[in-house]
Amino acid sequence: MRYLFIVAALALLPGCAEFRTTPGVIAQPARDWRSVATESDRERLHEWRTAFVDALRAARAGGNGADVEREGVLLNPDAALGGGPIPNGDYRCRVIKVGARQAGLLNYVSYPAFVCRIQQDGELQDFAKLTGSQRQVGKLFPGDALRQVFLGTLILGDEAQSMQYGRDTQRDVAGFVERIGPNRWRLIMPRPHFESQMDVMELLPSTQGAR
Repeated sequence: MRYLFIVAALALLPGCAEFRTTPGVIAQPARDWRSVATESDRERLHEWRTAFVDALRAARAGGNGADVEREGVLLNPDAALGGGPIPNGDYRCRVIKVGARQAGLLNYVSYPAFVCRIQQDGELQDFAKLTGSQRQVGKLFPGDALRQVFLGTLILGDEAQSMQYGRDTQRDVAGFVERIGPNRWRLIMPRPHFESQMDVMELLPSTQGAR
């Protein structure tokens, strides 16, 4: 409840100043994400499809079936196409929160597009959501033939820098980046610690284009 109060309070703040990824979000980056991920996040990633299906079921039961269907492949658990790492560049990133974590919360919330950036850092890529009241920042790791792995933390409100991954499980974020169409990707975040059962972020290259 304490964290829900913090989120609610910070949502009232502007929270839209540009943020550049803070060095050290991942204390000791390694190409193998399993050596970096916490046990809790390894479990969340392992159970991603169950979380996705449960979230969609809750959204439909809450009267949001038409919203789910309208999003098509974006909310299809099995839509990943593969095709290599997501290109570096700026993206329009739109978040949909699916399935309420507890009674009293909405089972489906779609937010307008914000700004995200992906840039190279050695063998890995940095990911940062630059605007909005909840901003994920972290690293993209090689995954399997269909997806990359995202590990990072959540920045709230007007905070100017991130916490280090693994220091506060309530702020840790884990997910998969998947290509779901020509020049279209998504970041799925199973069982996030705030509000929903599944966060799905659509990633579309900005007008400047990914590079």
